[in-house]
Amino acid sequence: MSIMQLTQTIQLMPYAYGKPGKQPVQPMLPGLEAEQTTRPMVTNRQVAEVLSSIASLLEFQNSNPYRIQAYRNAARGVLELQEPAAAIVARGELLPVPGLGRRLQTRIAELVSTGTMTFYNDLCMQSLPQGARSLMAVEHVGPHIAIRLYEELSIDSPEKLWWAAHQQRIRKLSGFGVRSEARLKEAAAHFLGRKEPAQLGGVA
Repeated sequence: MSIMQLTQTIQLMPYAYGKPGKQPVQPMLPGLEAEQTTRPMVTNRQVAEVLSSIASLLEFQNSNPYRIQAYRNAARGVLELQEPAAAIVARGELLPVPGLGRRLQTRIAELVSTGTMTFYNDLCMQSLPQGARSLMAVEHVGPHIAIRLYEELSIDSPEKLWWAAHQQRIRKLSGFGVRSEARLKEAAAHFLGRKEPAQLGGVA
């Protein structure tokens, strides 16, 4: 299956990683700006805010729920650190955050060292199977969910999605539950414009 990977970068504004409450200096004429000899340390709160913002962005884009949760857990873990993450990274040590994977360790190190963080978001290309694309017309169904429903349950239409939820088959998938199944059922019914879709031939 063809997937396009989009690179996105979050950058802290120059005065955003200074001391708390510090206001940006008065703008100077071009060429007369004061030279900045040392860059202020990025705080744990700023790191957590970036991680939380990425989680919200991925959620809005219907990304992998496990990845979204990983960013949120990382944000909470960084806030609970007893010393600045930047100091730990400067010593060449890994952040003592439970469950923090190597990839996120690298992303956070990049943020505290450079003031920017690069992350990747997978977007499906037009080569996505037609059945999976048709599911994305239903609210709450993004690329990753559509792919899983299509590949693991052979669901290739909003009507089959409704019946799968009605027969309580979606809740059996890893990462899904009763509430998410009910939400998909309601969304499929809303898309179909009726409460009880007609019986599908050949659908068990």
